[in-house]
Order: sequence, then structure tokens, then C-alpha cells
Amino acid sequence: MTEKMNLTEAEWRERLSPEQYHILREGGTERAFTGKYEKNKAGGLYKCAGCGLPLFDSGTKYNSGSGWPSFTAPADQQNVDMHQDSSHGMVRTEVTCARCAGHLGHVFPDGPGPEGLRFCINSASLAFEPEGEVRDKSGD
Repeated sequence: MTEKMNLTEAEWRERLSPEQYHILREGGTERAFTGKYEKNKAGGLYKCAGCGLPLFDSGTKYNSGSGWPSFTAPADQQNVDMHQDSSHGMVRTEVTCARCAGHLGHVFPDGPGPEGLRFCINSASLAFEPEGEVRDKSGD
């Protein structure tokens, strides 16, 4: 089980950029095709921008055409939580970081992988470590 991380709103604002705060702490989203990792093809590990927990491996990333980085599965299922999201007049499954509860994006049942899932994730909620630079898979 992933140990929870609890910071005050002031600590989050100090730690995150305004865009990261809006997405991770307020459940916002970046505009399609604007995120820095949407077209990233480099090998490596995508971690939570809020707390550093490993979330997605580049081996599961693919171009879904949605405008956001898309993955077929998390690097470790225990590192993400999923919740029903009924905002914006639709029912979706929200994906959050299991350690800091930061909003990452949503998961949809239209992906190409063995589970048929598409994890549609905001670039601003991620920090990327290229292969060869990945040091600590625990995120500490």
C-alpha cells in the first residue's frame, strides 16, 4: 500500500506551478495538444509531478489522437486510484495519484492494450525521467 502524502494548500501552491496546481489540486485539465509530453516518444518513466510517485512507463504510452499523453496501463496499479467523476454533465472514471491524491486525468474503455483501457493523462500532472536517468523507482 502506498503511504499517503498530505500537504496544506499553501504547501501545494509553493511546490507546484499555477498550471500544475490547477490540474493536480483542483481537477483541471490542459487544452488538447498543448501538453509537453503529448508527443514525447523517449523511453523512460512518468512520475507524479506533485510527489514523484512512479505512474506510467513509456512502454505503455501510445498516440491515441486525443491530444493528451495516453497509456494502456499504470506502471504499478497500486500507484493510481480510480473514482467515478460525474462533473461536466458526463460520467467518467477519474485517475488520481495514490500517494498525494493529485488529479491526473481519466481512464476510458477504448484503449488498444490487453485490458482495453486508455489512461488519458495531463502532461502538467507528470514529471518525466528519461531512461538512464531513472534512479529510484519508489519515487522517494
